[in-house]
Amino acid sequence: MINYHPDQHLLSLHAKGELPLSMSIAISAHAELCQHCRQQLDQMTIALSEQEFEQQTVAEQFDDAGLSGLLDQFMSSTLDNLDTEPTPQPQVVDNTVTIKGQQYALPRVFRKQINASWQGIGKVSRLRLDTGEPQARASLLHIAANGEIPEHTHKGAELTLLLAGEFSDCYNTYKPGDFMLLDQAHQHSPKTTEGCLCYTIVDAPLYFTKGFSKLLNPIGDLLY
Repeated sequence: MINYHPDQHLLSLHAKGELPLSMSIAISAHAELCQHCRQQLDQMTIALSEQEFEQQTVAEQFDDAGLSGLLDQFMSSTLDNLDTEPTPQPQVVDNTVTIKGQQYALPRVFRKQINASWQGIGKVSRLRLDTGEPQARASLLHIAANGEIPEHTHKGAELTLLLAGEFSDCYNTYKPGDFMLLDQAHQHSPKTTEGCLCYTIVDAPLYFTKGFSKLLNPIGDLLY
């Protein structure tokens, strides 16, 4: 059962197409896993469409003569190309990733995003996604079984969408589809028993708070 969801404001911005790509990917992937949010987005999209239709009627866009001419042009073009255009064939797209011997099926929104390779150390691996945003860093993050991220807080915001597996921290245990937003007020150390795959967005370096991992803080800008 999914316990953590995007709030209504984020869902509304997504329905309007006003989110940056990294966050839009997160909302779309969550909605594919969460029927409740998918239904809310469908309702928002319908409401926005009806509002747009009320503001722009067909009569305001075309006069009768213009509409008639447009239909004639469309029909002529369609008939001319009916016998010449090949029937498009469905394409099979591999929408999986493999890391440390584990294969994961991804939500459809990632279909055109996976064009890099995994990097990492120990049980933690990351595959960077290019969303064209200078500040936000979007990645697939994999933690192998019995792995953990050292305890840290955040200099900025961190979004985590759990795609597969499980992990837990001092706040809760998370299941696939859970959508979590953390900031400077949160400090945690995610751990996983069976392993997990997440989609993450961070807009500033993590700040490690315990042990040898604190030695990484001076070069945090290079790591996040």
